[in-house]
Amino acid sequence: MYESAKIFSGTATRYLAEKIAAFSGERLGEVSVSRFSDGEFQPSFEETVRGELVFIVQSTFPPSDNLFELLMMVDAAKRASAKRIVAVIPYFGFARQDRKDKPRVSIGAKLVANMLTAAGVDRVMTMDLHADQIQGFFEVPVDHLFASSIFLPYIKELGLKDLVMAAPDTGGTKRANAYSKHLGCDMAICYKQRKVANQIEKMTVIGDVKDKDVVLIDDMVDTAGTLTKAADMMTDLGAKSVRAVCTHAVLSGDACDRLQRSSLLELIVTDTIPIGPEKLARTAKIKQLTVAQLFADVIKRVRSHESISSHFIIA
Repeated sequence: MYESAKIFSGTATRYLAEKIAAFSGERLGEVSVSRFSDGEFQPSFEETVRGELVFIVQSTFPPSDNLFELLMMVDAAKRASAKRIVAVIPYFGFARQDRKDKPRVSIGAKLVANMLTAAGVDRVMTMDLHADQIQGFFEVPVDHLFASSIFLPYIKELGLKDLVMAAPDTGGTKRANAYSKHLGCDMAICYKQRKVANQIEKMTVIGDVKDKDVVLIDDMVDTAGTLTKAADMMTDLGAKSVRAVCTHAVLSGDACDRLQRSSLLELIVTDTIPIGPEKLARTAKIKQLTVAQLFADVIKRVRSHESISSHFIIA
């Protein structure tokens, strides 16, 4: 059974939603956002969603208006009698706040999950969560997709003979190990120590990278401090070449300048987060691959109640 469905988009991720809709063979639904002089806004569906399976595409990167717009669209669809509502969140913001790592702090990822559930989502579709356990924060099904199905073919096409997959920190060991097993190559790990967030005090490399083509793998690149420091260190240790593969291109602050100054040959990312022309103008090292076809295929499978496990190549 192929369910009748409509695909809509929030303001921040319309560029991606249009591609997802095109790959799905559907028209992107009409949504308008009324804005008031004080900054308040109100999204509105400009076509009926009664009895429909509704997909709402919106990444929740800063500002928090993007998250709130998604919540309001879910609420609007629920109040308009949509049959089921699926929040398609290519980049799940606040995912780094997945535990209490010190006293008196919020678990932001759990709070976001609670808000989405309270707003009325029936299912969540996302990609490369910062921590796998965030799936358990939801009381609704979560389709957690991996960008590995996009990155692995690209890495294979590079034809690197002395390939080593590397984790820029110990938290990425599982991901780097999964890639190295799939590609049949060695791996390396960077061990870093921080005193405060976004500031690295010390870093060392575990593994042999001399005369190797190193590919660093991570779920996101934010300030690019860890990534560029790891790349420069591996180059100093005799690596033949160093590339990086990161799903979510947050690229805050001086990240692009750091990338341009670093020894990285290229940074391969996806389009879960838009990269503005001002950032691309600061570095020529970024290559962006689209996740639109992957999400479109999973949306089709959800509509037809088919298995999506074939998209889970590796974690």
